[in-house]
Amino acid sequence: MAKLDVKLIALDLDDTLLNDDRQITDLTVEALRECAEKGIYIVLCSGRAEEAILPFVRRLEIAGKQAGRYLIAINGCSIFDLHKRQQIFCKKVEPEILIRTDKIAESHGLRSEVYTPDTIFYREETKWTKLDVDLCGLKGKVAEDYDTLLKQGFTKMLVPGEPSELQILQTELRNEFGNKAVIFTSKPYFLEILPPGCGKGEAVTWLANELNIGIEKVMGFGDSMNDESLICTAGYGIAMCNGLEAIKKQAKYVTEFDNNHDGVGQFLKKYVL
Repeated sequence: MAKLDVKLIALDLDDTLLNDDRQITDLTVEALRECAEKGIYIVLCSGRAEEAILPFVRRLEIAGKQAGRYLIAINGCSIFDLHKRQQIFCKKVEPEILIRTDKIAESHGLRSEVYTPDTIFYREETKWTKLDVDLCGLKGKVAEDYDTLLKQGFTKMLVPGEPSELQILQTELRNEFGNKAVIFTSKPYFLEILPPGCGKGEAVTWLANELNIGIEKVMGFGDSMNDESLICTAGYGIAMCNGLEAIKKQAKYVTEFDNNHDGVGQFLKKYVL
């Protein structure tokens, strides 16, 4: 088949670009560098905060090129320009939503967390906060006055916990807030609360418009529910074969190989390069 006409590739990290050891393998790095050499924008697009994405940007060694200039963090709430070293797009959850979510989570015996580009703040350290800190590579910190801190507004709040408990909380929060917040599980044990009208798909659309790239020439790779808007919005929505069935059903293509066997790199070599 003819190669696909792609101008921007947006890539989820966990279980998509990264293998289970949280590494980008050599073959996939090579494929992405080749795409960048062809002038295709390579945009890492993660639920992680900016500081936690940077090690993977460095691994690709394309940040100095125009094609490696941008990254999308916090599931689309933040777009960062690495050349200007500044945030160029930002959305925050309203303080009252954060305060109310924290109160409801506490009533279920759960703890909430909020994010800055390099630190996760929480009321107290638990096994769940440790898990999140370890997974995303940010600093973790107990806030001196968590209630006052929430009044600032943040790009994301996360409630970690047992999946069965989070499903109950997710239903309650969605009923409480309606369209005032975006609420979903990024992993079974992480419930995320984001600003309304916010997602990876919306952020990629904004960036593509800024770069004068038609969304039909955007390729997006993902595996989970926080990738849904990216998969559905991008002209080429690509689901990982190890991804959720719900995501695979909505994708235009499904990779032949999983995240542990260069699924992204193999797809790019076959259909783009």
